[in-house]
This record gives sequence, structure tokens and C-alpha cells, in this order.
Amino acid sequence: MQAFTGLSIFTILMLMALGLAIVFGLMGVINMAHGELMAMGAYTTFGVAQFFKAFLPGLMSIYVIVGIVLAFIVTSIFGFLLERGLIRFLYKRPLDTLLATWGISLILQQVYRQFIDSREVEVPTVSWLQGAWQMTEGVTLPLSRLFIVGLAIATAFLVYMLLFRTRWGLRIRAVTQNRAMAGAAGIDTRRVDSFTFALGCGLAGIAGSSFTMLASTGPTTGQQYIVDTFIVVVFGGVESLLGTILSAFIIGQMQSWFEYGMSGSMARASILALVILVLYFRPNGLFAAKVRR
Repeated sequence: MQAFTGLSIFTILMLMALGLAIVFGLMGVINMAHGELMAMGAYTTFGVAQFFKAFLPGLMSIYVIVGIVLAFIVTSIFGFLLERGLIRFLYKRPLDTLLATWGISLILQQVYRQFIDSREVEVPTVSWLQGAWQMTEGVTLPLSRLFIVGLAIATAFLVYMLLFRTRWGLRIRAVTQNRAMAGAAGIDTRRVDSFTFALGCGLAGIAGSSFTMLASTGPTTGQQYIVDTFIVVVFGGVESLLGTILSAFIIGQMQSWFEYGMSGSMARASILALVILVLYFRPNGLFAAKVRR
């Protein structure tokens, strides 16, 4: 059960960290509003649930799927507009980007309080995700968490296929490795930047939609995960998506097992101490790719 709890933590961290790894690792943008984009995905799913409950009660069993898709679309569009309207003027200015996105996060938190609800909101669990799978006599696995694990695996696979098996993925990797040469080869680097940032934000929306199956959502929900997500990306290796996935798995398992034997605050402090120790010996991350500079 502790291992499965760690797997549940891993899925949320991975979905959050994949988006951040693309934005931070591949583009060099420190997006402090990434947590609020997760909350935006959660609130989008909440809105879909309320719509189905009021107008399509007979189809409540599929609102989760619609919510996940719409969460990705809404956060992707917001990310695209954010990149076009603000981020593109701050490339190669990490401190300015950090401050600007931090301001965006505060604005989004206030928007959630003012126009949605200052209190935490919950979504109903669909009938086919209620209950649990009795694995053994003493081990019971909730169906909702199993669904999230499957969603995380499917999302990671689709991101891999996009980045390494499509022409758009080839453009993204080309711009990441050498922007000047990519532009000279005819790639529209500005368009690639917008698409990449939108993709990273969309992944945060999927993470937020998944989060609604585990806990309630409030205006500051995203802030509870943003630090852990940055730790996952840096610990795994800023430019390594595979490292991000493995790092999320390691930290998720450590958090589950440490909390089993000590308090929550001590568990987080112990994890942070271990991460600092690893980064002392491997400053580029545990799974950083070896590249020529």
C-alpha cells in the first residue's frame, strides 16, 4: 500500500513536472505560474462536472474524459496567449521571467477567489471509478488512483511520440539544441516557442484535472505542488524528460515511505536534504544527458 501511495504521488508529480520540464528545461523559462495552471485545469474539470450535472445528468459517467480534454485545451490556449503577450519579451532574462510569472500566479489566485470560490471545491466521483480493486486480502487499490496511473502513463507516451516521432517534435528539439542554426534552416522559432509553451501549460492542466480525483481544489492548490515540481525537474536533470519521469518516481516513493515512518514536515525536509546531497555531487541532475557544449 505504501508503494502504491508513492505511485499515486508520482503520477501527479510526473504530470506537473513534464510540463515544467518542457517549459523550464527545453525553453529556459522559469514559470512560477505553473501551479496556478494546474489549478486552472482542476477548475475546468469542476466546471464541466457542474455543467453535466445541471444539463446532462444522464451523461455524468463521461464528464471526467470531457474534463481532461477541456482542461488540456483551456490551459494550452491560456499558455499560448501568455507566451505571445508576455513571455516572448523576456527570453534570456530569467529573473524578469520569474517575477513576471509570479505576478501572474498571484493574479490567477485572486481571479479564482473572486469569480469561482474562495473555498475549496470538489467534483463528484463517477460510478465506474468508485470502489476499489481487491488485489489481495490486505491490499485494496482505489479505482480512481489506478485510472490516474494509467492516464499518466498514456500522457508520458504521447509526449514521447510527439517529441521524438513527429516533425513538430523535431523542430522543438532543433530549436532547443541550437536556436540560431534552426532559424537558419527555415524553422519559425517564434512559432515553435509558442507551441512548446502551450504544450507545457496543457500538461499542467491534465495534472490539475487528475488532481480533482484525489482531493479538493482551492485558489492556492497549485502553490502546494510548484516547489516539489521544480525539485523533481532539477533533481532529474533539467534537459532530460526521461530523467524527470524517473525523478518523479523516486521522490514520490521517498515521500510515501518517509511519511510512513515520520511526520510529513520531517519527510519533506529529509527528501530536500537528500536532493541537495545528490546535486552537490551531480549539479546537472541525477539523470542529466551528456552533451557537448
